[in-house]
Amino acid sequence: MSSAGAIQVDAVKNYIGGEFKASGGEYLKVVNPATQQVLATVPASTVSDVRSAVAAAAKAFPAWRATPPEDRIQYLFKIKQLLEDHFDEIARVTTIENGKTLTEAKAELRRGIENVEVACGIPTMMQGYNLEDVARGIDETMIRQPLGVVAAITPFNFPAMIPFWFLPYAIACGNTFILKPSEKVPLTMQRVFELIDGIGLPAGVLNMVNGTSTAVNALLEHPDVRAVSFVGSTPVARYIYATASAHGKRVQCQGGAKNHVLVLPDADMDMTAQVISESAFGCAGQRCLAVSVAVTVGDAQKKFRELVADRASALRVGYGLDEGTEMGPVITAESKQRVEGLVDKGLSHGAKILVDGRNPRLEKFEGGNFVKPTILDGLPPESDVAATEIFGPVLSLIHAKDVDEGIGILSRTPYGNAASIFTTSGAAARKFRYETPAGNIGVNIGVAAPMAYFPFSGWGDSFFGVLHAQGRDAVEFYTDKKVVIERWTQSLSRRF
Repeated sequence: MSSAGAIQVDAVKNYIGGEFKASGGEYLKVVNPATQQVLATVPASTVSDVRSAVAAAAKAFPAWRATPPEDRIQYLFKIKQLLEDHFDEIARVTTIENGKTLTEAKAELRRGIENVEVACGIPTMMQGYNLEDVARGIDETMIRQPLGVVAAITPFNFPAMIPFWFLPYAIACGNTFILKPSEKVPLTMQRVFELIDGIGLPAGVLNMVNGTSTAVNALLEHPDVRAVSFVGSTPVARYIYATASAHGKRVQCQGGAKNHVLVLPDADMDMTAQVISESAFGCAGQRCLAVSVAVTVGDAQKKFRELVADRASALRVGYGLDEGTEMGPVITAESKQRVEGLVDKGLSHGAKILVDGRNPRLEKFEGGNFVKPTILDGLPPESDVAATEIFGPVLSLIHAKDVDEGIGILSRTPYGNAASIFTTSGAAARKFRYETPAGNIGVNIGVAAPMAYFPFSGWGDSFFGVLHAQGRDAVEFYTDKKVVIERWTQSLSRRF
């Protein structure tokens, strides 16, 4: 597909009570990160906009809750089919507003669809349990009931996938739902909601409010919002968790990451270099499961360093819609400046530049937010750059003399999103799995992304809450447990 593509949208609208509505607030520009073309404007919605969305969701809740689960999931089947029918179109919108390659956008949307598919199992997944005769003539039953109005605040890096970590489970469980997508990439969900608008879902079951911190705070503070989900940076995750919890809400907040991989001398080095390169530089490093630090153990250092440098240098960087592009830009000019500043800082701390991607010049895209793949070699483990989430296409190399030292290095990070080991030793892999303090573990896997029927885990500063997104955790998060203890005896029944 050519780089000449464009999106014909003037102003993004909110979706409230089954209707697209303009906001009374100011509007912000939505910019293509590769070309700097202004794609549309998006509302920085007001408190009034949020209150309208919550009111619409609250109004729709009683009837939606009373809708049988088997009937609720029929709408999810329709959503899945819409996403399949418009797969290429939606992925293309994601590429244009986010910058990732079309291949990456398609892979992202596929993972979103997987969550819709899993949520279609709610008639089974939402079941409770019971036991007769917990005492003589007394039976006990645990049932699950929806919470009410719930909300999700989602980030720029996966505009097609992350909303579906929450949306299908929330409504399948009988809740009504409000999405606040990133104001940097509102067009993907705008198109998805335009499609969903045609399936006959009752008004108010799904709502979308665009905006910035004003909209977020209004959701966190509104008494009718029972639960809030968030994905983004750790400082914001910590704030949202504290604020929403203080207002009595159930909260799950996925934060940042600093993902390490351990490379042992017995690893398949060609495969390892390829997989780690794809993990570190895919999506321009803007994903919470990207490899950020590779710790080479013993003799693995020299060969891996050479191979991964070759891979990084060969990656084709450009516009995501152009055929052959393997990596796109970072999201904003501020992100580019931040990434390159952290590279400079790492060099000042004693690292050496193995592959330098700073300030590249791309013909026809000179104004784009491009940083090419960058590798810092010999970054001191004690450097604060080794503990800082760069969120860009930068891989740091650290050396360890053995597995114990390697696990010790990665255990220093306050984050605990993901970690991987590359080895052919089952004993080393088991030790790594057993001892590593991270929620998602990969063995010869560069991006340890759980399938939709497993929770997207996270430890430490990478997650605030108890129940994670996806799968059974999602059902637990979006339902309250009610325990019913009952006695029915013949003597009682004779009274009526």
